[in-house]
Amino acid sequence: MHVARVYSRVSTQGQDLDRQESIIAEARDAGYYIAGVYREKASGARADRPELLRLIADLQPGEVVVAEKIDRISRLPLPEAEKLIETIRNKGARLAVPGVVDLSDIAASADGVAKIVLESIQEMLLKLALQMARDDFEDRRERQRQGIELAKAGGKYAGRQADLVTHERIIVFRSGGNSISRTAKLTGCSEAQVKRVWARHQKESGKQEMLSQKLSSATVRKSVAKPSL
Repeated sequence: MHVARVYSRVSTQGQDLDRQESIIAEARDAGYYIAGVYREKASGARADRPELLRLIADLQPGEVVVAEKIDRISRLPLPEAEKLIETIRNKGARLAVPGVVDLSDIAASADGVAKIVLESIQEMLLKLALQMARDDFEDRRERQRQGIELAKAGGKYAGRQADLVTHERIIVFRSGGNSISRTAKLTGCSEAQVKRVWARHQKESGKQEMLSQKLSSATVRKSVAKPSL
């Protein structure tokens, strides 16, 4: 029986991971034992995704990484995407992703020129899939930029709205003594976002404390200066 670890990802907190849950049942139906399921809400254009890094750390030789599509695993620029895939391979694991033809078993049983050809085709198909995932990401970002420019020109752009609920959760977890990495895992955010939100919270808290101290000092001075009756 093959052992699989399932990775599912969406880009934003507003998106739902449920649509990708079917790949777990499909993997089981294909004869895989599911050793772990790793879910997160983070951009595929980031390499520092907590759950992806945890999956890679958990990988054992001979295991398979299952995902809905290759862009769930990576939307990184091709050189970085290839490094990510190489990290998975260095653990002795391989990918099982729809749209990416896996010739590893056939190549392993071949030898000579046939083996070289099969491995070359495998690499070419993987590179093509990774590059298409990156191209799609850049196309989406360009369309978003164009949409913002049109909205600005029409006076309708209000700027990107902060996810206040997620920010509040980050503050609660960090205030409770959780580390940055633990908070990122609990909230489904990147560590960079946790750092930004926490730094902003500390800055605002510092300003409020200074203001409170100034008001308190002014009240004391006023009380002392007030003549006795």
